[in-house]
Amino acid sequence: MIAITVKWDVKPEYSADFMELTREFTEACRAEPGCLWFEWARSVETPDQYILVEAYRDAAAGREHVESEHFRTAMATQGQYAARRPQVVSVSTEQQGWAPLGEIIMPDQ
Repeated sequence: MIAITVKWDVKPEYSADFMELTREFTEACRAEPGCLWFEWARSVETPDQYILVEAYRDAAAGREHVESEHFRTAMATQGQYAARRPQVVSVSTEQQGWAPLGEIIMPDQ
């Protein structure tokens, strides 16, 4: 699995509408056969910051993603919304999805 996290610092004038501005791209990515998840979150500490958490089945699915027309279009157009170049962490793992957090103590388990 390829797991990717992208931190977007969005220009304040686009911040409130950022999810709508990226909706078409988000939907296209989620529809890719190798996409395991593509989820956005907004920072509770920095209101103009969004975090994208995405994962792809394997390297081939990740390659299909970055070679897709919707990815090329997004990379050519979405920079106008960014206050600075988005920051990314990308890792490959043998894991195939979310795993339970073993360290937490659950009261009823």
